[in-house]
Amino acid sequence: MRPQDRLAVIQRCVVREMARFGQEFTVDGEVVRGPGTTAVAVREHPGDDGAGHVDLGYVLRLGRADAPVVWDCAAGLGKTEEEKLANAVRMWATTTASALVELTEGRGEHGDHADYPQLPHWHAVQGPAAVFGFGNERLAGWLAEHRVLPALAPALLPELAVGRPNGVKLFLGGKAGDDVAEVRINGEVSEGASAALRALDWPRGERLCWARLFVLLTTRETALPPAVPTGPAAPAPVRPPAPAARPRGLLARWRQAGRAGR
Repeated sequence: MRPQDRLAVIQRCVVREMARFGQEFTVDGEVVRGPGTTAVAVREHPGDDGAGHVDLGYVLRLGRADAPVVWDCAAGLGKTEEEKLANAVRMWATTTASALVELTEGRGEHGDHADYPQLPHWHAVQGPAAVFGFGNERLAGWLAEHRVLPALAPALLPELAVGRPNGVKLFLGGKAGDDVAEVRINGEVSEGASAALRALDWPRGERLCWARLFVLLTTRETALPPAVPTGPAAPAPVRPPAPAARPRGLLARWRQAGRAGR
């Protein structure tokens, strides 16, 4: 597939997936423009495995030279390259875009909010977890019962960039004796956080199963105000409270997303 054809497919898929969040995005040259100052940019995935990979950057303040852009890559499976790209964009939307939409809307509808003592001054916004493979209920159940981010805090804190939202992607799974644990902070692999993730006691079965999670870490200075109606009757923005002891909402939303084909 030619680069321009790949770009067109990815952009169409972004428009479709963002519509599932009730957001209207339109293709405008090299970017896909969304509500307000948001947009999604696309860049070529490096390496030889790019056929099923997408690299997408969510622009929070389009038009500003210092606009924060949250980049993430995702891979998709399928029989054709177009199917692989569509599934990759769907994976990105389910886990990553959901957190970004929640950051801009702040209603608690597309992601969960939390403030952890282990990450002082940082506020976490996490979208649903995507768990896939054989016997994935065990891994999904473990993620619903455990808070992974605080356990990684000592390794995460030194690598967080001050003055901008930080995207933290977690990928874990495989099977017993052949597992994988990777943490990327703003697109770069964190060896310390990856080792800490591998050391956790998430279930390793005899068959392949994986999970992907995406968390945005922001400070009061870098967080965007939730989108609210304009006019004299507009309500004041309200940050949803931190979740209770066990954030079951994430996995519940993941199952709902799965049923909807997302």
